[in-house]
Amino acid sequence: MPAAPAFALSQLRTIPGDAAAEEPNAPAEPNKDDAVSPSAPGAIPMPDPLVNKPTAQPRQGKTDDQTPGQHRGTTPAAEAEDGPVEVLTDISKIPKPVARMRELIVEAAASGDIERLRPLLGKGETATAIGDSEEETDPVAAVKGLSGDADGLEILAIMLDVLSTGFTVIDKGTPDEMYVWPYFAAKSLDSLTPPEKVDLMRLVTAGDVASMQEFGSYNFYRIGITPDGQWKFFIGGD
Repeated sequence: MPAAPAFALSQLRTIPGDAAAEEPNAPAEPNKDDAVSPSAPGAIPMPDPLVNKPTAQPRQGKTDDQTPGQHRGTTPAAEAEDGPVEVLTDISKIPKPVARMRELIVEAAASGDIERLRPLLGKGETATAIGDSEEETDPVAAVKGLSGDADGLEILAIMLDVLSTGFTVIDKGTPDEMYVWPYFAAKSLDSLTPPEKVDLMRLVTAGDVASMQEFGSYNFYRIGITPDGQWKFFIGGD
């Protein structure tokens, strides 16, 4: 897995009263009893750039098929042969459990306290895949181990930046359906428009983009959430 570059925290924030913040749809089990409250002490109220933003129109393109069930590897290869990658930006149009889990991750990351991720990370069979290692038994320690600093602040900033981008749905209509941030994870880098390239360079440097093009796909961090609100993975690399 390539080393994660350090960069500034993006302006990702949450608007109080956003439709995505409604209580009825808490994160899926086994974490629903431990879910972080949006009004928890230390929560940082911030406007969200994706709230009610019009959905982008899909662009034509071709890519390799994604093998069903391989979400841990969700290698950003290019657009699927059975249709273009749809770039989504309107959080209000997605399932409430997905929007709710995204909001909870945003609030936990923005707090600067990495322990606030603990109740959001899956357990047992629904454990959230972290990084490229399966040896770490403590999920929070696994997340912190990806950071360039001892407190895990860099990796929290990366989570915020990733969740500030547009997103897409992979394996739509199948048992493996997944909402994935950023959409670059499923899109050919050669097919990106100039505005989309700007989006990409909010996450990585121009040198990183050149390396990705040589590699053949986006290989920085990405987040996957299931339609029922489970945080499925936070991984990087190929």
